[in-house]
Amino acid sequence: MSRSGYTLPVFACAAAVAALHWLRDRQPLTLVSIDLIEPPQIAEIPIQQVAGLSENTALAITRSDPGDNLDLTRNTPIWALVEWREEGEAVIIKGGEGIGKQLNADDKPAIYAYAQKLLQENLQRMLAPGEKITVTIILPEGRSLAVRTSNSAFGVVEGLSLLGTTGISQPLSTPDQLAVFRTELQNKVSRFENLVFCIGENGLDLARKLGINPEQLIKTANWLGPMLVEADVLGVKEILLFGYHGKLMKLAGGIFHTHHYLADGRREILAAHCAIAGLKSPDIQAVFNSATAEAALTHLKSIDAATSSDWVNKVYSAIVETIDVRSQEYIQSHSESVTKVTVCGSILFDRDRKIIVKSKTARLLMGKLC
Repeated sequence: MSRSGYTLPVFACAAAVAALHWLRDRQPLTLVSIDLIEPPQIAEIPIQQVAGLSENTALAITRSDPGDNLDLTRNTPIWALVEWREEGEAVIIKGGEGIGKQLNADDKPAIYAYAQKLLQENLQRMLAPGEKITVTIILPEGRSLAVRTSNSAFGVVEGLSLLGTTGISQPLSTPDQLAVFRTELQNKVSRFENLVFCIGENGLDLARKLGINPEQLIKTANWLGPMLVEADVLGVKEILLFGYHGKLMKLAGGIFHTHHYLADGRREILAAHCAIAGLKSPDIQAVFNSATAEAALTHLKSIDAATSSDWVNKVYSAIVETIDVRSQEYIQSHSESVTKVTVCGSILFDRDRKIIVKSKTARLLMGKLC
């Protein structure tokens, strides 16, 4: 059985609680209790170090433990600096070094709703009426770790996000989680012939906003290959693959487990399709050398803007058609059926959650789903 852990906001909160406790009692804690709120349970989080930096300031350090998950933040240090303050709100939360900035939100620190709520509620319970603190969360390794994530694709730069809607870090990349996804799929097959596979929360959210019935949405995480085969075995007639282009385009290269720890190939896939479409060599090189799929897309858009061409549509249309073909080939190669297999269509969106392209099959499926 795979072991779940906790999300980054929980460890940030634990460090802040330990630092505040030192300010109040001048005593270091080695273990703190955190109310996770979601789910409603208490987590015991070990504290690595606590130090008073001045009469009014303390620092505490803990380390991330995401459980049995392929998570690059495993064992990364999380610092919380807590300072007494005279005026303003009871708890002010700031992002220090290693916390990303949101380019689409005036460079606000990437400390999202759940993390804010977790910190506010746990810390306010420790404050007497009139007491006020500033909490600065620091991830010393955040900036270097961020370059290995897709954060920049979603407008978060210079660090990691305190993201999540729950305190529990579920091992989405483990076989146990695949079993959960399969169970959900099995429950929906009896009600629907057409389903939508979304790798993550961005796809699920955008699909709902487009008017797709939430009951027809299935989260797959990185397990697209096994989930496609399972859908075919269960008799699903049509599947719409709906995802961020930097993830879903991997299927065009025959990569059906999309976790970056296991396989990548995005720049090779993009560069190959650019070459086939007839893009000039310097631009193919620029696409291939782009740090992210989003940067490559931006380069293609800049060519289109400068030359009134249509490279984005040419390249990405070819990619989604390839995704459809390779998905059905993957199903066929793992299927016992020699006649009809599940039909696949695909839609790719960018970091702004704007749809880049729909395959021909996807357009037909959208007519049935919306």
